[in-house]
Amino acid sequence: MVQSLKTVTFPVMESFYTIQGEGVQVGRAAWFVRLGGCDVGCIWCDVKESWDAAAHPQFTPQELVSEALKQSARFVVITGGEPAMYNLEPLTEALKSAGFEIAIETSGAYPLQGNFDWICVSPKKFKAPLTATLAEADELKVVIYNKSDFDWAEKHAGSADKNCVLLLQPEYSRFNEMMPLIVDYVKLYPQWRISLQTHKIIGIP
Repeated sequence: MVQSLKTVTFPVMESFYTIQGEGVQVGRAAWFVRLGGCDVGCIWCDVKESWDAAAHPQFTPQELVSEALKQSARFVVITGGEPAMYNLEPLTEALKSAGFEIAIETSGAYPLQGNFDWICVSPKKFKAPLTATLAEADELKVVIYNKSDFDWAEKHAGSADKNCVLLLQPEYSRFNEMMPLIVDYVKLYPQWRISLQTHKIIGIP
């Protein structure tokens, strides 16, 4: 049973209105809610301050919906941290009731709990994704930090649905080293596409 929307809360590091900068939904205006709490521990994570859930204030689903309704777009991206650590049913229920389309960005390390329109799984070596979560992905976005990550990408693509969009994305600090390799790889294996962090390129959140 879904918890009461008046009692359940989520640790929120930040929320902001911007343009989705990467993946299949790139270019869309979106309200982001970044939940605190993560035990995946990527060494190149650019939001390590999100890891400690206790460091961030708690918000109810209705409080978050009220903030989202102040924006023009009706598209919400739930990210982290690792948002799938939580039962997101109360939050997605509240957002759906208010007319929002919902995407989630997750490492896939936890089962998904909630009603999502778009599921982006970005698996990390530091805590392997669940096969069941990979099977639910609409988008598999693999960050390429070194050459061995191509094998990592192929390993997990095998657990994704045949309709899942497969993306390779250079880790931003290694862009110059990895981008030529990704270009060559996608030319050889065109089932993959390239994702770029365009928000960093154009200087928006």
